[in-house]
Amino acid sequence: MRQQALTGALLLVLLAGKAVAAELSLSEKLGLLAAAYPDAIERIDGSGLVLRDGGPPVVIDDGRKKSHAEKLAAADIEDSLSQIYPLGACAPSPAVDFDPGRIRSEALLKRLYGGSAAAVRRDLVTVDWFGQRLPVARRHGTAAALKAVAAELSHHAALKRYLSPSAGTFNWRPIAGATTLSVHSFGAAIDLDTGFADYWRWTAKGKGAQGYRNRYPLAIVEIFEKHGFIWGGRWYHFDTMHFEYRPEMIAIARAAGADACGR
Repeated sequence: MRQQALTGALLLVLLAGKAVAAELSLSEKLGLLAAAYPDAIERIDGSGLVLRDGGPPVVIDDGRKKSHAEKLAAADIEDSLSQIYPLGACAPSPAVDFDPGRIRSEALLKRLYGGSAAAVRRDLVTVDWFGQRLPVARRHGTAAALKAVAAELSHHAALKRYLSPSAGTFNWRPIAGATTLSVHSFGAAIDLDTGFADYWRWTAKGKGAQGYRNRYPLAIVEIFEKHGFIWGGRWYHFDTMHFEYRPEMIAIARAAGADACGR
């Protein structure tokens, strides 16, 4: 691994000029990653993550120094944990290329959820989402977590207009404008009602991520985060209708004390 990873010297993360997260070593982050998927990850073994499926270890660090764009296109596990996601009832305009959770190890996601549409589909269950029956991954408690989100949101009648109809969950496809797979491919993401959505490609016409805005109440975001989902509205390349199940990112945020409100 790179020297900075071996020494555990991850830089303090400045979240849009507001909240500063505590330092966490790569080994601490990996421990939280393993704890988030105990039924899948057996151990951390040298430079690889050993899964219980009997396959080869997933590489933690490929040794390449990457730009932000290169991380988005071909992330290893270290890259995927390199930015700390902020929590809380605030949504400051994200700093340039601050995309915590949008950098993903596709190799790990395929091992966690399935390497093909057919493999993922075999483990989908349906979740009642305000009158819709949505296909969601059963693995790793994903569907159970979304059911918990729905149950809690059901107590807030004023929020329902933002939630339904959902724009979708499972859909084996690449991210728009990229070759890497969307987390929707693994049945571990949900898009809310598009009538309130803002997306960086729509705003910037594909030339950059200017013009950040959000029209979803942050009460919705807090409930999703409570149950292990991260929000695309925290990204420089923002996608405000998008939530994905990433319990490791939430656990790391809590351990680091990453607060979007800067408290």
